[in-house]
Amino acid sequence: MTEPYSGAVSPGELLALLRADSPLTRAEVMRRTGLSRSTVAQRLDALLTAGLVVAAGEEAPGRGRPAGQFAFHRDRGVLLVVDVGATAVRAALTDLTGSIQLERTVAIDIADGPLPVLGTIDGFFTEMLDEVRRSPADVHGIGLDVPGPVDIASGRVVSPPIMSGWDRFDIPGWFRPRYGCPVMVENDVNAMAFGEQRRIYPETEALLMIKVGTGIGAGLVAGSAVYRGADGAAGDIGHMQVTVPGEENPPECRCGNTGCVEARAGGWALVRDLRATGHDVSTVDDAVALVQTGDATAVGLVRRAGRVLGGAVADAVSLLNPRVVVIGGQLAAAEEQLLAGVREMVYRRSLPLATARLHIVCSSLGQRAGVIGTALLLADQVFAPRRIDELLFG
Repeated sequence: MTEPYSGAVSPGELLALLRADSPLTRAEVMRRTGLSRSTVAQRLDALLTAGLVVAAGEEAPGRGRPAGQFAFHRDRGVLLVVDVGATAVRAALTDLTGSIQLERTVAIDIADGPLPVLGTIDGFFTEMLDEVRRSPADVHGIGLDVPGPVDIASGRVVSPPIMSGWDRFDIPGWFRPRYGCPVMVENDVNAMAFGEQRRIYPETEALLMIKVGTGIGAGLVAGSAVYRGADGAAGDIGHMQVTVPGEENPPECRCGNTGCVEARAGGWALVRDLRATGHDVSTVDDAVALVQTGDATAVGLVRRAGRVLGGAVADAVSLLNPRVVVIGGQLAAAEEQLLAGVREMVYRRSLPLATARLHIVCSSLGQRAGVIGTALLLADQVFAPRRIDELLFG
């Protein structure tokens, strides 16, 4: 076994450097880290022996010659990730950088409970592994994002409003008998926020993601990392309560309270209100399609939803001062009508200093935001410097 490291830059930290920017030569590693040639050689030897780094580039050597360049071994194994929504799942197989290689999607009902939904997901995992001729032993990590509050330490959802039967279900434990790897469970909007920030706005350290689908949620990236709050409950913007002057009977929300933002502006609320006016709609996609045809009632309801949502976003902007607010989810397809209401309220109610350089935009990653963000978060967790150092040296 290689001797434990000493000094400021550990092998795990060196691997993080190569994950972010590779290939690099020995000289470039020395310049970036400030380490001596012998220490760089020691670190690289540990990573090469573990198969985490490979020789790369045209100068890659034959036996006995020092490698010219080194790169993270992205094809050493795979990651399996899935974006779990209220009505569909999107599963993907990625390389070890989180770059998607294969995808599968299928309609589900999250309220069916964990066993049928996870069974469907694992079926996709099996299909994709077979397609690329990999086995469960090649899986370095599994990541799921879900539409509910998550206890990050245990990987369990806690009192989720729309995930009947999932409360405190041991998701990591369900996968454990077949896969001997870490299993990460994350809130869906946190994953979407991270994907947008890392892939589309890498220079932006403060980004607020709003998902407007069947329900409404928010995710925040602060200092280029997901901000979850003290207990993982940050971002529950959909269940902030909104008071309407003169209203005697505020709408009931699925969480059990009344007057929530989601009960006024969520996709399920839009379907409810359209049905109340005699429109034949049963899903959020039906409602969005009606908006896109220019139906006056549907357009009016979405604009109203945008103003309700905008009031909540304005409060978040005043409190958090993000540089970018990204709107995603199914209702983001009604871009013109929804964003108009959000922008109106944010610029009316938030202070000029908070809005002077603020951008309110639709998601660039669209329906893939969750699965991309989950893959990137999982890769960061699996190859976290401290974890790599522990694997190498115990």
